[in-house]
Amino acid sequence: MPVNLDGTRLADALVVFIELAVIWLVVYAVFRFLRGTRGAGVIKGFFLLTVAMALLVRVLGDATDSFQRLRFLFDRAFNLLAILLIVVFQPEIRAAFSRIGRTNLFKRPRAQIAGLAADIAEATEFLSKNRFGALIVIERRIGIGDLLTGGVELDAKPSAPLIQSVFWPNSPLHDLALVIRGGRVWGAGVQLPLADGEDLPAELGSRHRAAIGVTEESDCVVVVVSEETGSIRIAEGGTLSSPIPRDEVAGELERRLKQTPAIVDDVVAGARAAIRTRDSENGRSANDDHGGAH
Repeated sequence: MPVNLDGTRLADALVVFIELAVIWLVVYAVFRFLRGTRGAGVIKGFFLLTVAMALLVRVLGDATDSFQRLRFLFDRAFNLLAILLIVVFQPEIRAAFSRIGRTNLFKRPRAQIAGLAADIAEATEFLSKNRFGALIVIERRIGIGDLLTGGVELDAKPSAPLIQSVFWPNSPLHDLALVIRGGRVWGAGVQLPLADGEDLPAELGSRHRAAIGVTEESDCVVVVVSEETGSIRIAEGGTLSSPIPRDEVAGELERRLKQTPAIVDDVVAGARAAIRTRDSENGRSANDDHGGAH
């Protein structure tokens, strides 16, 4: 019975390609959520130690039969270290799966997005002209409830007059953020996590730091109006845009809201948020211990 060698080779090549793609995706996700955290040092140290030990054991083991016990212990220790890594990063792994469960896989209608962008653009144009500061958070697929502190729940339909009234000077809610969730104004006067701000220009204040901070830990989009200059910027993915002309805010915001972040980015954001929370808690505990010692 003839054998189709070309078909077999093609199937084998396809299997190899799929395997490499899966491995690349896993490695990419791991390095993305560990980048810039203490976990990056743990992984780097583990990787370097493993490579060094593997090279040493393989070279000695292949050269002679005198190190077979060492090779045996290394193989068992490597398996044990893999399990230990899972234990060490258990909070981050749990947070990643939690984010997957809370991810909304359904997009909002494009007409609703366009209307929301238009309302926000109209409000920010008014606020910008009058130099009234504003911080507007639009939640997308990743819930940000665990990142928010305080605030007053409104549950109102978004509109330009409503947004303008919230950020009117001397309003009880004007200093902090307004949050839009599920196409409705969820609340106002909400405090957000702040980014470090070491690399921010001096003219950017706490509103801009808050915009960067919350977008570092979720896939939300944040519109910021500067009280000092009246400039309008958009934060997304931990990055703050340059000032956007008032007549271009609606189009730029609509374009960003229609883009859907990849699932892996959702997971990365959740895992990185868990790492930063753990690191900050460890830092506060260390400071408390240091203060108590004095």
